[in-house]
Amino acid sequence: MIKKIIVSALLALSTAAAVAAVPFGSQSVLVIEDGTGKVLLEKNSTEVAPIASLTKLMTAMVVLDAKQDMNEMIAIDQRDVDILKHSTSRVPVGAHIKRGDVLQLALMSSDNRAAASLGRTYPGGVVAFKAAVRAKIAALGMTQTTIEEPTGLSPNNRSSAADLVKMATAAATYPEITRITTDARDIVNINGRGVEYHNTNRLVGAKGWDIGLSKTGYTTEAGRCLIMRIKAAGKNATLVLLNAKASSARVLDALNIRRFISGDETPMVASRHRVRSPISASVGGAATVSRSHVHGAHVKYRPAKLRRRHAN
Repeated sequence: MIKKIIVSALLALSTAAAVAAVPFGSQSVLVIEDGTGKVLLEKNSTEVAPIASLTKLMTAMVVLDAKQDMNEMIAIDQRDVDILKHSTSRVPVGAHIKRGDVLQLALMSSDNRAAASLGRTYPGGVVAFKAAVRAKIAALGMTQTTIEEPTGLSPNNRSSAADLVKMATAAATYPEITRITTDARDIVNINGRGVEYHNTNRLVGAKGWDIGLSKTGYTTEAGRCLIMRIKAAGKNATLVLLNAKASSARVLDALNIRRFISGDETPMVASRHRVRSPISASVGGAATVSRSHVHGAHVKYRPAKLRRRHAN
């Protein structure tokens, strides 16, 4: 018994040290080694918070579990329009789109009208959809999770990083979800016209990234959120980031996690100053990221010894 307590304490100290070495911008962080379930990095992983469009992974699983016809045409309805946050959509009311393409839009480009229509057209309607979501949450043992609607626009859709790792692990068993969420772009037929859509996660398809599952999320209440399954240095891991205050912070956290998994524990840190001449990532030493240069996957940074030159 004493031995188990000592081992648990050492693991906790190891994780705490790792978190201290990686200055996360996200409020909650959890990184799990796939297969073993070993916690690689952790920060406030049981803290419950709004999850925004990470919700759509649950929506997709429930829709796919119902084995609906993916070739059936769905009419986008006025009821699918966001009246809570008044978010925009490139999917027009009245459009008729294949359910499979609607799922693509909901997951890859995180379209709220698409996600709402999937819930509305679920067998038995919205009431049956909500019941199926509750059943799925219970089946996955997500005891800290509440999901009230399919888009994630509601701040009442809440969970913890620990629960969301369970959701991500389950979602990764659906080939349709892994394929769609790792598409960098796609052309969807809407009313007879091909419209190009892009993944909301700019790391998908970026050089150096091997991503097996992806979903972003954002609302004012939830901040910038991210779920990914990645492979780095031959290791597979699932990461959950909740409530980063900016897209650049979310990307920086993801970059530092990949570096950590790859064995490079020297973190990249944000800088307030623009860097005119970015230095290659192959340069050793601690690195600094300029917020003005964090555009999706395109991150430029410089070694720590140059940082003092630009300090206030």
